[in-house]
Amino acid sequence: MSKLLRQPLARGVLMLIALELIALSINLFYAPHGVAAGGATGIAILVQEVLGLPVSVTTLAINALMLALAWWLLDRSTTRRILFGSVALPLLLALTPQVMVVKDRLLAVIVGSVVFAIGAALNYRLDASSGGTTVPPMIFARYWHLKPALGLFLIDMVVSLFNIPVSGFEAFVLALFAIGLTSLVMNYVETGLDRKKAVYIMSNVALPQIEIGIRDKTDHGLTIHQVIGGYSGEPKEMLMVVVEQSDFHALVAHVHRLDPAAFILVTEATEVHGGSLT
Repeated sequence: MSKLLRQPLARGVLMLIALELIALSINLFYAPHGVAAGGATGIAILVQEVLGLPVSVTTLAINALMLALAWWLLDRSTTRRILFGSVALPLLLALTPQVMVVKDRLLAVIVGSVVFAIGAALNYRLDASSGGTTVPPMIFARYWHLKPALGLFLIDMVVSLFNIPVSGFEAFVLALFAIGLTSLVMNYVETGLDRKKAVYIMSNVALPQIEIGIRDKTDHGLTIHQVIGGYSGEPKEMLMVVVEQSDFHALVAHVHRLDPAAFILVTEATEVHGGSLT
């Protein structure tokens, strides 16, 4: 994948695919039901509901304004980075028919959120942007030191609130649901679906037996850390074991059989590269 991203033609094709996924989510799922889940396209959906202007036209106008702000208040490299997406997304919105393919409003938002999240995650993976309301958070971060994620969340919330007078309270609730679901799916797409758990184990009475059981009876990645007790100041050993989700409970049961009082710390390992730990 990394080699593919370095090829300009392949990168351009992938950017178009990502933007088209976003366009599909808007024109097939969000806009037909009048749900504005934040962003420039959300504003465009609200404008379409009130004035009847096409989503593509309003999105292009907002993106043009944001490009001007980026050129004036940010830097040229940022402006160039968002230029392609700012122009291509409205064009794809214009070329993609706006059709209600799912009549159930909740189902439409669920499917639209997943499609949007995949497109947005691919866009971020390419270090690209669709422009629009991603620009103000960068301005807030530069001049007022507000975290971009918080800035984007606040903007999306303001846009979502306008669902209430335009499309009703139900549309507002669905917009909030869409924002949360999109964030969740993007997190899984960006970090991968093949998640594992990193388990840290300490035992005062049975660590050698726990280690032998893991090493001889499983193929889990295993590393031994030399640590020092925070209160005792004594040197100790701690095991780090990387396991599949399905093997986690069996590992905990193995440790507790040997030492019910063993210290176990578990974290999500969202990405694991390379061979087994030794």
